[in-house]
Amino acid sequence: MVFDPAPSQRRGPRLPHGRAADLALAGVVFTVVALGSVQSFWDEGERSGPVLALAALLLVQACGVLYFRRRHPVAVGWTVLVLTGTFYSLRFDGPLVIALIVALYTVAATGRMRAAVALVSVVVFGVGTVSVLGSEDLTGLAVFLLSGWLVAVVALGYVRYSRLAHAREVERRAATEERLRIARELHDVIGHHISLINVQAGAALHRLRKDPAKAAAQSEEALAAVKDSSKAALRELRATLGVLRQADEAAPLAPAGGLDRLGELVRAAERAGIAVRTRTEGAKRTLSTEVGLAAYRITQESLTNVARHAHATAVTVRLRYGDRDLLVEVEDDGNGTAAHGGAGTTGPSTGSGLGGMRERARALGGELIAGPRPGGGFAVQARIPYGPYVPGQPDGPQVSRENGAGRRP
Repeated sequence: MVFDPAPSQRRGPRLPHGRAADLALAGVVFTVVALGSVQSFWDEGERSGPVLALAALLLVQACGVLYFRRRHPVAVGWTVLVLTGTFYSLRFDGPLVIALIVALYTVAATGRMRAAVALVSVVVFGVGTVSVLGSEDLTGLAVFLLSGWLVAVVALGYVRYSRLAHAREVERRAATEERLRIARELHDVIGHHISLINVQAGAALHRLRKDPAKAAAQSEEALAAVKDSSKAALRELRATLGVLRQADEAAPLAPAGGLDRLGELVRAAERAGIAVRTRTEGAKRTLSTEVGLAAYRITQESLTNVARHAHATAVTVRLRYGDRDLLVEVEDDGNGTAAHGGAGTTGPSTGSGLGGMRERARALGGELIAGPRPGGGFAVQARIPYGPYVPGQPDGPQVSRENGAGRRP
């Protein structure tokens, strides 16, 4: 086992960041430019003192203003351009163009492409004009090479900006998907058990009002079911909230749902007065955590909708293990109205429960359809591929959409 020391115990140089990094960069650029310009200042000994002082001041300012490059990139870019142009107009040599390159790269790397193009255009126009006027130091080839370098710097800055923007977008989408996943989990966990508690409490209250003398035993059974459902709700809620825990906190108190816990859903529905029959077709196989959880939650939400909306007395839960995907079917003998799960026969879902089930299936490359059955009642059919979803590849057998919820293919 490899021991990974705590951050405070790790040894090694730490690179500066933030304003310290800006100050370090400005210092490095100044050092390089100053060393490269010493010869120019030395050779120009016949220059007057004020001219030498002005050139030195321009050099210091052009490098020092880079400290503010990330907070005010465009302003720094134009400032460095003016200072650099003035420095070279005094006929001093030196690598002060490095400061201009750093400022130009920063402008492009922060996404200010119009400002970057304007800066490059001004530099190329100015240098080209000097070359045309007959400067011995600037030839056409030198202007061409300088233009190429400046364009390359802008391109590199834009690539940097694009990569950071893409990384931020990926992070934002991941955070959004995680929030939606957590919201879907909380809805499925709480909605299922609270619906059963509501049904049991309503039944007990109805019995008490109808015949208080004979309702004691039946109410006791209903209260026991309420207790079991609330206990299960708390257990699954703690497990779901476990995804929000810190790294050093305890693990969830209960495992994630899967088809191995299908019996719990059946018993809870039966306590609500619904007869549940389960059927398994095909060779049973071990499912991945994602597929098992999706099948479990879809079955759970379907049974919740039956207890809440359908006024059904019997439900059939069918699991068919195909060669490439799992087919989950939940059919009831209720009223089959559009209020069941918040969707009609063909219209889009307006209820978060049915919409959440569709999202679960689609997230794994499958599909879910739901609607009234031709012979009465309501049916939910979900097809979930076993393997990872790869866009563009053919999935398993399709679920027929004929006659409302359709029939098994």
